Amino acid sequence: MEEHVVLVSEKDEVLGTMEKMKAHQNGILHRAFSVFLFNDRGEMLLQKRAEGKYHSPNQWTNAVCSHPRLNETYLDGAQRRMREELGIEATLSEKFNFIYKADVGQNLWEHELDHVFTGSYNGKFHLNNEEVSEVRFISMEELDSEMQAHPELFTEWFKIILEEYKHHL
Repeated sequence: MEEHVVLVSEKDEVLGTMEKMKAHQNGILHRAFSVFLFNDRGEMLLQKRAEGKYHSPNQWTNAVCSHPRLNETYLDGAQRRMREELGIEATLSEKFNFIYKADVGQNLWEHELDHVFTGSYNGKFHLNNEEVSEVRFISMEELDSEMQAHPELFTEWFKIILEEYKHHL
């Protein structure tokens, strides 16, 4: 099934839909969401993108990042992708939204109006191996150190979203 993203104005007014790859090739603004999950120790969940992903394979990123479908709320999309990628359910709350544009390589761009959610989770995972190769929890201090020492191990959008997250929270 061909995936589509919801194209929007900077004010989140729906302009239509476009096939996901075409939107990423042309850097067109579309809806997205990002989920940050934490365990009881305050550590952040990272997922490593599967080797077969068409961009940014084998890179670490936040718990879930994806796109809501047409007529799907940002929250419903985030809940759906947590089930599809990680095999989990968690209560989420929206913290902020912002627009960013990131070059993800291979002449592809993420240009997104991103709604950022947080939640907590301490249970087991049932990973979708087509999406995620592994997960791990990490302290914010360790994450900062790893990102400084090896930025190439992390997705471009995660670097941007994490800085926004720190700024807002």
